[in-house]
Amino acid sequence: MERQGEWLLIRLSRETVKELDGLNRLEMYLANKLGIPTEYVGRMFKQQDIERTGDRLRLRFFPIREFGFRPEWLPIDVLFEDDFCMVVNKPVGIPVHPTESNGGGSLANAIAAYYEASAQSCAVRHIHRLDEWTSGPVLYAKHAYAQYRLDQDMRDRLIKRVYVAIVEGIPQKAKGTIQAAIGKDRHMNGKRRVSSTGDHAVTHYELVESYTDASLLRLTLETGRTHQIRVHMSHIGHPILGDKMYGGSDNLISHQALHGESLGFQHPFDRREIHLQAELPEHMKKLIDVLISK
Repeated sequence: MERQGEWLLIRLSRETVKELDGLNRLEMYLANKLGIPTEYVGRMFKQQDIERTGDRLRLRFFPIREFGFRPEWLPIDVLFEDDFCMVVNKPVGIPVHPTESNGGGSLANAIAAYYEASAQSCAVRHIHRLDEWTSGPVLYAKHAYAQYRLDQDMRDRLIKRVYVAIVEGIPQKAKGTIQAAIGKDRHMNGKRRVSSTGDHAVTHYELVESYTDASLLRLTLETGRTHQIRVHMSHIGHPILGDKMYGGSDNLISHQALHGESLGFQHPFDRREIHLQAELPEHMKKLIDVLISK
């Protein structure tokens, strides 16, 4: 397989060419051999994104698209990249996307500038988000097919995200699971709260290290609700340090001490497992040093 501009070229074996003597068999090959969902195969045929001549099969996976965001230069830490997707280690204090249409100051703007500088005509398509004041890996699809597969993987909970947080106090149990539905807080715009009428939410935690009056926890999301970790930790009486919105003290840090430690996902085309680590940022290392010295 090789990329040729907008197309992915696949050279077929003689045996495969003999088998592909009809449209239905080509659809079966794409679905069964390449793993492209039947629904999407039909879409590609409709859009004339599939061409076959003899032993050459071309799939139009990489159409030219506008970025969708105004390019704005900001150094970014790319943890993984190929023709289908990219993972960027988001720094703290940068939103994933701008708050206003055609606005700036976001990771989306920085990725648009990165695409522009590297001559990539891709729309900026994030698969999941992080809060402005949470650091860690964010997964991006580079085209519609990758987004289709990765969005489906998100719904099927195949994308694994693990976080670390520094919270107030020390949980009584070294490991635990928090199951508490989350809904909007009617009294504050943008805030969430535990609510019996909210969306199902599950967070698993384990104690990594304890200090005098705080602890470092590793948290795994089973669901992905807005502010889920922040709400759940506050709910069990261990708000994240710096998270004033949910009851955390900001004496030692001015924003939530929450970081995406790792991201695991299946590649949208070849389905190989990819697991990426994002090093603990300096502001959390410094906070741990302060807690150790207390």
